[in-house]
Amino acid sequence: MTSDNAAGEAASAGDARRYDQVLDDAAEISKRWLDGVFDRAIPPSSGVEQVKSALGRELQVHGDDPRDVITRLAAEVEPGLMAMQSPRFYGWVIGGTYPAALAADWLVSAWDQNSGMRAVTPGVVAVEELAGEWVVDLLGLPTRAEVGFVTGATMANFVGMSAGRQRVLAQAGWDVNRDGLFGGPRVRFIVGAERHGSVDIAGRYLGLGEPIVIDADDQGRIVVDRLREELARGTGPAIVCLQAGNVHSGAFDDFGAAIAVAHEAGAWVHIDGAFGLWAGATPALRHLTRGYEAADSWATDGHKTLNVPYDCGIAIVSSADAVHEAFGMRANYLQPTETGTDPHERVPELSRRARGVPLWAALSSLGRLGVEQLIDGLASNASVLASGLAELDGVEILNDVVYTQVCMAMPDDARTIAVGQRLRKDGVVLASPSRWRDREVLRFSVSNWATDGAEIAATVAAVRRAIAGRH
Repeated sequence: MTSDNAAGEAASAGDARRYDQVLDDAAEISKRWLDGVFDRAIPPSSGVEQVKSALGRELQVHGDDPRDVITRLAAEVEPGLMAMQSPRFYGWVIGGTYPAALAADWLVSAWDQNSGMRAVTPGVVAVEELAGEWVVDLLGLPTRAEVGFVTGATMANFVGMSAGRQRVLAQAGWDVNRDGLFGGPRVRFIVGAERHGSVDIAGRYLGLGEPIVIDADDQGRIVVDRLREELARGTGPAIVCLQAGNVHSGAFDDFGAAIAVAHEAGAWVHIDGAFGLWAGATPALRHLTRGYEAADSWATDGHKTLNVPYDCGIAIVSSADAVHEAFGMRANYLQPTETGTDPHERVPELSRRARGVPLWAALSSLGRLGVEQLIDGLASNASVLASGLAELDGVEILNDVVYTQVCMAMPDDARTIAVGQRLRKDGVVLASPSRWRDREVLRFSVSNWATDGAEIAATVAAVRRAIAGRH
């Protein structure tokens, strides 16, 4: 062995030990965070500028030891973190983190596989394909449907609507891949009045312009008669976006009727089900999604109801041809798959981490019965929370609590805002301030697997203190 080789081997061994040490440090820091996250104050105590100053605003000429970097990172960043994994965190429809899903996510980072090509990284692609097949089966969607993994519900909506744009323009005799949008038929982009803003953003990315807005009822459900009238007013390609789980009320559109009306007019139907699509996985709540299997594409998000770490958007499209035509690409340097289709043919990204692996771990650790119990439990806890809040002085529950959302308001907007501010200062509970039905509201999204009866009771007690002006 030459001295150069010996030096190289020694350096490699040293690098391996440095991996061990710094990863051990990160694991210990992570466990300390997780051990305390249920009990710590939920809001951050430091802002962006404070954290930047604490970390040091100038990049040093010489780098620091990796262990020192990780230690400093945790010490200075943690005051700026929100305890989103707390079982009393009800903001923005964000779930917690199942242990198996978190551990799998660590493995995904350690493996560092580009999961875009089936033949190149068969291990993680196999796991993702299983996860996708399980999701389709649990939700009762068509077995032919293809599943792609993206960053979140916004991009899942983008995927479904991209496939829809491809299909409806092709049916109108226009090849958007070859000719672009200019000069082609205008796609009627039709949405309900209470759709989530991510649907509009996806439409903007796709060049669909301002949507045609259909009236919604008092719970945010699209009015099917108005949809029928709008579709009858025009002709040509159309995409209709429906909703599984209104962000304020939790309400679900009448899928059977709305999809039939849209398909009769030749429209592509996409369902935004960021958190509500999972109601279809449990017999107790499946009535909420009745008829949704007849749609053409669906979007959901694993980090919401299923409690998978960020990021894990799930795009489901019934037509393989439509999604492949929208996203497929060929290049000489890419190793083609001999069987099946490559993951990159179903999503916008050619290169991405294996974000479907944590989803597989969550499903595998839960099993079919565990998934049902998780979703039923979230909905049940939302009902218990609504009942407890309704007993408090001055509280009004504004929505029909059919799923996981609870919207409360005080007799006037100023008092509602004040209660929300006191809750945030108290730090025990976080609810999202919002505006719905021309009133200021506090929205509680029951999304965390660890929220139980005791946490619901603690939540009601915190709101009672806030109403009384104590914190």
